Amino acid sequence: MTRLGFLLDSDSCIGCHACTIACKSEHDVPLGVNRTWVKYIETGTFPDASRHFSVMRCNQCEDAPCMTICPTNALFRADNGVVDFQDDNCIGCKSCMNACPYDALYINPETNTAQKCNFCNHRVEMDLAPSCVVVCPTEAIKVVDFDDPNDANLKLIGREDVAVRSPEQNTKPKVYYKGADQASLDPTRTKISADGMIWADTTANHRRLPELDEHGHGDPGVVARTAYTTSHKTTWDRMVSGYLVTKAIAGGIMLMATLMIVLGHADEQAAVGVVPPMVAGVFLAITGVLLIGDLKQPGRFLFLLTRSNFSSWLVKGAYVLGAFAAVCGLWWIFGLADVPNALKVLAIPAALLGAATAGYTAFLFAQCEGRDLWQTPLLLPLLLARAVVAGSAAYAVLDVFMAIPSQRAVWWSLLGGLAAVAFLTWVELQSHGSRHVELAIASMTTGDQKQWFRLGNILGLVLPALCAIVALAGGGDSPILVALGGLSAVVGMWLSETAFVRAGQSVPLS
Repeated sequence: MTRLGFLLDSDSCIGCHACTIACKSEHDVPLGVNRTWVKYIETGTFPDASRHFSVMRCNQCEDAPCMTICPTNALFRADNGVVDFQDDNCIGCKSCMNACPYDALYINPETNTAQKCNFCNHRVEMDLAPSCVVVCPTEAIKVVDFDDPNDANLKLIGREDVAVRSPEQNTKPKVYYKGADQASLDPTRTKISADGMIWADTTANHRRLPELDEHGHGDPGVVARTAYTTSHKTTWDRMVSGYLVTKAIAGGIMLMATLMIVLGHADEQAAVGVVPPMVAGVFLAITGVLLIGDLKQPGRFLFLLTRSNFSSWLVKGAYVLGAFAAVCGLWWIFGLADVPNALKVLAIPAALLGAATAGYTAFLFAQCEGRDLWQTPLLLPLLLARAVVAGSAAYAVLDVFMAIPSQRAVWWSLLGGLAAVAFLTWVELQSHGSRHVELAIASMTTGDQKQWFRLGNILGLVLPALCAIVALAGGGDSPILVALGGLSAVVGMWLSETAFVRAGQSVPLS
């Protein structure tokens, strides 16, 4: 058995980019994306300043999160231990890009599939060295066979002071750095100066050096300046936050329909038996459209079912959505037939699958090991609370057009869901976990996403809560006010989810 990896000798690297050029030439890598690249950082101040080089690439992890999350087995482990990819299986879901803690994957703009360094496996299989190893003029890139105790480079790792990137992620990377400055390996400890001296295009995702305050203080965690790096675009955006909302509505309204049955309204044919599953079906369909529309290869979406990797929560989620759709269909049929006893039987599976529909994304986000903000254990209860808000909001809007039983129970559910969301959000904002989490929270509350987050809280929490409180305190039965509050809650939910999704991706990984 063979397990291959790299030893990257930063002491010997001269930053010539020969490895980058050789990689692009060997694999026809398009402009704007890279399988391997050289990062420059600068430490100290003139005249005692120095520049450090580090090669960035796939770390060929022993416990590779990109393989776990890939829904179609497009990423797989070759016989030599290398994490390779199969273009023909890739649906372009981009989940591997958020799962990778090393920013190693990219979407090839010509094939619309995910690609990365694969150790030049086509060369290795012919007993040839990877192209980057061949062209490196200082032999700073060395191949390591971790299963050969006589391998000279493995022995070098054993006796030298070496480091890996993001060891706290426990991915067991097989790329080791010798002589690398720690600030080069930890992107949260460097920033780009806004002086025009960066040698590559910058994007909004690049962290810039802050202006010093009146006391001469800046970010205490920043110890170096990035002088050269590559740009990486945000992977998931508003379509993902949109699908979080649409499936919250679908799952939430069936949770509320179940509540109506518990309250003794199973015989309400329209308000319980027919309309809720129809609303759920519509928003499930919208969820599917958003999911497929966000794929870079939408024509391959059926690969989720035909080439399934059952360790991926994208696949598990697809089956959850399918099962929930089937139960909603049965509910609608029995509702049309006016068989309330059948609805009572379906209530439990409908509630469980509705909750699963709203909440399974918490497990999907947990597989995105490169995004620490999304690892919070509060995400599942937060998504379930949002489902209660979304389901109550849907019923509040329906109340304007048809008679809804237990109207005040809907209002109380809306208010209770909003209170739960507010509390869980507040608890999450108090987090003092990893630096990655703190930077992401700062982006969400005081940085680039603060307007989305603040407006989301106003529209999604404050206004609907006021509407529900006024309606409950007034003692009337006019549904207009709560319906407006419900619509505001759904819009605010989308704004808040967008801030959360973007903030989680705002912290650099390379």
